[in-house]
Amino acid sequence: MLEIKSHDGPARQGKYQATETPNILKFNLESMVPDEPMPYDVPREMAKWSVENTIENAQKGDINQIAVLHGAKYPDLRLECASALEELGYRLFLVANTDDLLRKPQDLLKIITNLRENMSPNSALIFPFAELNFIPLLVYLGVDFFGDSSADFYAKIGAITTPHGNYDLQQYPIYDFTPEELKKYNQDSLDFVLREVRAHIQNGTLRNLVEERCCSSPEAMSALRILDRDYVDFVDSYTPLY
Repeated sequence: MLEIKSHDGPARQGKYQATETPNILKFNLESMVPDEPMPYDVPREMAKWSVENTIENAQKGDINQIAVLHGAKYPDLRLECASALEELGYRLFLVANTDDLLRKPQDLLKIITNLRENMSPNSALIFPFAELNFIPLLVYLGVDFFGDSSADFYAKIGAITTPHGNYDLQQYPIYDFTPEELKKYNQDSLDFVLREVRAHIQNGTLRNLVEERCCSSPEAMSALRILDRDYVDFVDSYTPLY
């Protein structure tokens, strides 16, 4: 169970076991409850079938494992999946289809804000893969954990990751890294971004960081603009009045 210590807007800083959040969460197939994967853009009947089978599998699982939130592009099915899994006792939830969500800002906001408003505050949301310049906004929306697979993925394709964007080292020979050195650099970049986010939450300045990072990502900037336009109540509900 995640213990929330403070908020900066909807962003949460807390502790899960010995880990300060938001943070990196290392996981593998053995740490996850069996689920029923489903692509993002599918008919509702297929998405509902995925949710029902995921819940059925979770009934036989270990509540200390990570459960997957399915429901494809349907916010109500995502919440139905989350509610049923919470009733079973699960508290760590990996959001499925994150690649699609990061390319669809309106869908991302509908699904994540709906989950965060209705799930237990002690339940943690996990994004397994995210661009570094998108992470501050995702934390601002209430995401607690991120996977480290992006560091390995970009190292394999010869790209260096930075808080503002990625560089193909063949096109931009900034460093002459070995594959292992590149992977380590990318891991350190991910670690820095999350340390930076935690420091900004502590100082009540995360919104400033979000605006700065979103400027380097068209998708993130679109999501921020939609958030400010259509989700004022969501943001205000976590913002203290003075």
